[in-house]
Amino acid sequence: MVTLLDVIIRVLVGIAVLGFLAGSAMFLIWLERKVSAHIQNRYGPMRVGWHGVLQAVADAVKLLLKENIVPREADKLVWWLAPFFAVVPSVMAFAVVPFGKHIIVQDLNIGILYITAVTSICVLSVFMAGWGSNNKYAMLSAMRSAAQIISYEIPLTIAVVTVLMFANTLSMQGIVASQAHRWFIFHPSLALAFLIYMISATAEVNRTPFDISEAESELVAGFHTEYSGMKFAMFFIGEYTNVFIVSAIATTLFLGGWQGPLLPSPIWFLAKTYTLVFVLMWVRWTFPRVRIDQLMGFAWKVLTPIALANLAIAGLLLLK
Repeated sequence: MVTLLDVIIRVLVGIAVLGFLAGSAMFLIWLERKVSAHIQNRYGPMRVGWHGVLQAVADAVKLLLKENIVPREADKLVWWLAPFFAVVPSVMAFAVVPFGKHIIVQDLNIGILYITAVTSICVLSVFMAGWGSNNKYAMLSAMRSAAQIISYEIPLTIAVVTVLMFANTLSMQGIVASQAHRWFIFHPSLALAFLIYMISATAEVNRTPFDISEAESELVAGFHTEYSGMKFAMFFIGEYTNVFIVSAIATTLFLGGWQGPLLPSPIWFLAKTYTLVFVLMWVRWTFPRVRIDQLMGFAWKVLTPIALANLAIAGLLLLK
């Protein structure tokens, strides 16, 4: 029986998750701008706060004050719902992410399956934004992005299954516990699975060199061309939250999660996760965008066969 205290605790946990999500997204936006600036021999934001740390806050205030413009010919219900589908699945995924030894909202016995399911919903937001905008450029962007996300989900899922074979559990905390003596990234098959996962995750969150959906030179601004104000900001929040989520999952599956000596477990988890986030940012500002035919060909002709072969080899090793 659910008591009033249980309801209050769950509401407070939900508020804490939303607060962390918003704060993390704002921090990652600032970090992205500083990382890109230093890679390009610039300073990046410097005016608002020390080294521009409050620039994201100023941008949020600006977006809150902007007019919300609705296209006249848009499918208004679909158009309005698209930004929520970009953010809500990411928030739901936080429920089973183990931030520390005892810091997890709910340790489901099917945790990784739950994350795979809810994060797959994000593709709907992209398609809804393109369709609802009634804009040919936004629609073309949405179609390309949907094809990309669905294609790269296959090698990503195969990489995750490879980990589950070794962990013998679907629980996120169970996967961390199974790495108590040796992190999975130090196993040859799982090191390859980690590489496949990170490449696929980069495509899943639409980041360079796989940011086909936001190819500004071809498609104006991509699927969110017709959005302004806070609805535009919600797509940004969703994007950077997804970057954190895929890095947190990689930390849990391959890098021992919150495990580490001396320091508290949450510090280890966040240090590993933000290191992977930095790597994704480094890649974005180092490599050029690939063509759509190269992107799709790489998923189906290279990454998926390698992932399947790695899965088969891992299975044979476990039989010995």
